[in-house]
Amino acid sequence: MALDVLAVGAHPDDVELGVGGIICSLTAAGRRVGIVDLTRGELGTRGTVKGREREAAAAADILGVKIRENLAYRDGGVDNNRDQQRGLATVIRRFKPQILLLPPPVCRHPDHRRAAALGIDAAFFSGLSRFETHDDGEVQGPWRPQHVLHYMLSASFTPTLVVDVSRFWDQRTRALLAFESQFHVPGYKAASDEPETFVSNADFLGWIEARARTYGYPIGATHAEPLLYHGGPLGVNDLFGVLSRTREFV
Repeated sequence: MALDVLAVGAHPDDVELGVGGIICSLTAAGRRVGIVDLTRGELGTRGTVKGREREAAAAADILGVKIRENLAYRDGGVDNNRDQQRGLATVIRRFKPQILLLPPPVCRHPDHRRAAALGIDAAFFSGLSRFETHDDGEVQGPWRPQHVLHYMLSASFTPTLVVDVSRFWDQRTRALLAFESQFHVPGYKAASDEPETFVSNADFLGWIEARARTYGYPIGATHAEPLLYHGGPLGVNDLFGVLSRTREFV
């Protein structure tokens, strides 16, 4: 099944946190979107691997995503090495996405930063005919996504694109809160060895929404998600088509 968009996360819930609203908008428009999580999140302070698998499946249903895979790389061990490049390139070649969404190149979590570099290099190598990968015993042909973009997590960057996700904010939030072990969900019963974390604090969700409102306000949206285009410049055929959205403030 060819995909229009493939979103990569270092851990289950990264994609929901960074581009959940964008994915909701894409699936609502009939676009085929898939998610690949690089690790199972086994180093997480809260929750369990099995629990996070269930949460990831529930979140995918809410997002409207039909394909979600996990490469089961070691949590804390995401690395831009040849084995992991080959594994991710295999997935890219299997689903042939036009657009690849990656974690940010600068972030507080080492896995996020390394996943960004890994994704960029895997996308490049997946386009080389002599870079051999196999899927179900069959040699794969080359495929390279047309566009690679980074989404925002804990560290800010100056975005290339800001996408209006106002209509989908509630849906996106429901998908994020499907990870009840990771974020602030009233009623979740944390185990005795599960202290509050950077992301499970109630103020974290408030900060995430405040950021979405901050990026949304200048474009006349209540909520927006930022993206950083990799490898610009961005070529266009129709300048008016690209600039068709009117600006609320000029």
